[in-house]
Amino acid sequence: MSGIHEFIGNEIKSNDVVLFMKGTPQFPQCGFSGQVVQILDYIGVDYKSVNVLADSEIRQGIKEYSNWPTIPQLYVKGEFVGGCDIVREMFQAGELQQHLQENGIAVRAAS
Repeated sequence: MSGIHEFIGNEIKSNDVVLFMKGTPQFPQCGFSGQVVQILDYIGVDYKSVNVLADSEIRQGIKEYSNWPTIPQLYVKGEFVGGCDIVREMFQAGELQQHLQENGIAVRAAS
């Protein structure tokens, strides 16, 4: 299983923003993943997505890696931010945008 944790760690370390999700940003396979994609697209953040449905080892591995039971999972600069509910609450409060900017990640200004 360590190979999977290594893969996950590498994805998280080599990309500023990583979303582990069910499906792809173009075709989310669950509503929660879709909501996080909509939020990230709305604030105009570049991110890497990893489809956990493509590989059951990744799907299980990410839950162990973060010690978080659900997908999607959002990482910023190697740090686990949270799942759908946390991301949505942070976004609504303006905290997600602030967190990204504090980490040097460009976000689109609210119109």
